[in-house]
Amino acid sequence: MNDGSPMITGKRILVTGVTGWVAGPLATSLVGNGNEVFGAARFRDPSSRQPLESAGVQTVSVDLGHGHYDEVPSDLDLVLHFAVAKADNFDHAFAVNADGSADLMEIAAARSDRFQAFFHCSSTAVYAPQGREPRTETDLLGDSHRPMPGMPTYSISKIAAEVLVRYQAKRLGVPTVIARLNVPYGDTYGWPLFHLMMMERDIPVPVHVDQPTSYTPIHADDIAASIPYLLTLASTPATIVNWGGDEITSVEEWCGHLGDLTGLTATLAPTEATIPAIVPDLTKLHGTGFRSSVGWRDGFRRMVETSRPDLLKS
Repeated sequence: MNDGSPMITGKRILVTGVTGWVAGPLATSLVGNGNEVFGAARFRDPSSRQPLESAGVQTVSVDLGHGHYDEVPSDLDLVLHFAVAKADNFDHAFAVNADGSADLMEIAAARSDRFQAFFHCSSTAVYAPQGREPRTETDLLGDSHRPMPGMPTYSISKIAAEVLVRYQAKRLGVPTVIARLNVPYGDTYGWPLFHLMMMERDIPVPVHVDQPTSYTPIHADDIAASIPYLLTLASTPATIVNWGGDEITSVEEWCGHLGDLTGLTATLAPTEATIPAIVPDLTKLHGTGFRSSVGWRDGFRRMVETSRPDLLKS
């Protein structure tokens, strides 16, 4: 039932990165309401197509890093671009995250006379850390993720992607919105779920030495619900907007809550080799009329109930 919130209806939509955490659930949520939804990924494992196709998503093979775009559909109305490479190698990270995003914009727009908007999922990882002071969209950019094991290219390549997407929006005249996502999670995925698994195995959970390590997690339900609001910001030149849930919490606090739910105890390990606090200012997002509906405590309980009910205290 529609509660009066805006909905996407009657559109041909390409969602990239559908084998990932965020884009897969989003793509399936868009099925129905007259939409034709295409889900793009490399699909190196052909069996990964089946759950999406069973949910009504038409899968297409796209490889941003190697320039394989033959299956990008024609006559698209919208592209929701979530594909990303978290690579050790800068050449590969730039090829996928920056060059690939720009190429996808041009190809999708060239194949459609009805193209309405390009949505680019960026990250609050592009901000220079500054404690828990909320970051606005015009604040200083920096390399917050370099200390994180396995993510030395992430911040820089996401900044590069924003630059090329903004350039293409102007050059092609494509209305574009760049949304800087904070900490996404859902009933079956997310960073907090990894922390729960670490707690179960008595593995210390990294937190930044500048505590608390604060963020604004956003549940998959609110990710899907916010897309129509975010698309109202699509413009030429592109609009940049922060994207997260309304409540601020921290790794320290949410590990404590997970402990309350399960009886497990988190061992916290302060270190500089992890992501520091990044709290986005959500004024521009709220200006669209969107407010998140899933509080982090309720959302984390749902996550545990769905993914690890065996760990819940009776």
